[in-house]
Amino acid sequence: MSNRLDYSVQSPELTKKLVELSMAQGKASIEPSLHHLVDMRASQMNGCTFCVDMHLKQALAGGERQLRLHHVATWRESNLFSPRERAALAYTEALTDLAPDGITDELYKTVREQFSEKELADLTFAIMTINAWNRANVAFRTVPGSLDKAYGLDKVAVG
Repeated sequence: MSNRLDYSVQSPELTKKLVELSMAQGKASIEPSLHHLVDMRASQMNGCTFCVDMHLKQALAGGERQLRLHHVATWRESNLFSPRERAALAYTEALTDLAPDGITDELYKTVREQFSEKELADLTFAIMTINAWNRANVAFRTVPGSLDKAYGLDKVAVG
């Protein structure tokens, strides 16, 4: 186990609000399979092993193919992703590692071609939320798999 503090114990009300935001996204316009890919990519970029582990298991439980999950880190070179998924992954990378000039007009146009206004707003909130979780779990070194039972992921076959 981590020798760092448990932020959910120290800040239960703030953790509860972030959980509520995450749960609300289950009712958003972004399909769960795409949400899993976005969560995986942001978590990879942020070095959040806890979240990579959790979102891998959630994606597998949701029916995602293992090969596509292996390709998320190299999605630009892979032919396994649709134009909509590719736009979402590019947008995820841009929002996770913000450039000084923000989101380029070219990327915004690409994303808008694939997503309605509502979907783009929901996608933006999904990326914001996973980045918040990543930062907390990286800061406090949350142990991968430590909440699997609580999330119902303890029976997911990983391989």
